[in-house]
Amino acid sequence: MSLDVLVALVTFAFVSSVTPGPNNFMLMTSGVNFGFRRTLPHMFGIAGGFCSLLLAVGFGLGALIHAFPALEMAMKVASAAYLAFLAWKIAFSGAPGDKGEKAARPLTFMEAAAFQWVNPKAWAMALVAMGAYVSVEAPILSVLIVALAFVVVNFPSVSIWTLFGMGLRRFLSNEKRLRAFNIAMGLLLLATIWPLVAN
Repeated sequence: MSLDVLVALVTFAFVSSVTPGPNNFMLMTSGVNFGFRRTLPHMFGIAGGFCSLLLAVGFGLGALIHAFPALEMAMKVASAAYLAFLAWKIAFSGAPGDKGEKAARPLTFMEAAAFQWVNPKAWAMALVAMGAYVSVEAPILSVLIVALAFVVVNFPSVSIWTLFGMGLRRFLSNEKRLRAFNIAMGLLLLATIWPLVAN
């Protein structure tokens, strides 16, 4: 892979990782509610899960899904349903110390990793990255380079959203404001379903 292609890949990885989407809305919400340290497994789970998705797409899963429209539709339905469920959970979650509600907690590593497989933005990023940056001359090596580039760039990119959420903690220490924020984040997450169902 030439240097100019590598720079383009890293730029694409950064821009696609740092722009708004389901992962980043969830991380900002987690940063507000739980802080940076407790959100670390969620952030590492995103990087690990997305890396596994990239490798799967790069080694043939993307072509398989495009070959079977029914499978692609089933994945879209599953993605939309799960995003709606997460949006509901975020919107109606209380503060971490609320009594009378199930104890709130951040996503675990495995939950965040598994979420990448139903995250429509993650699928779009993986398909575009593998389609644009995998070389026919060295397919295995270029798939590994693309996955590595995303792993290196992803964590700092998603950290920005968690830190932004932490910056809002003082303002959202008021219970009414926190509830309003959680509802707003739930609605934003719900809005990310629209491009999925519109296509």
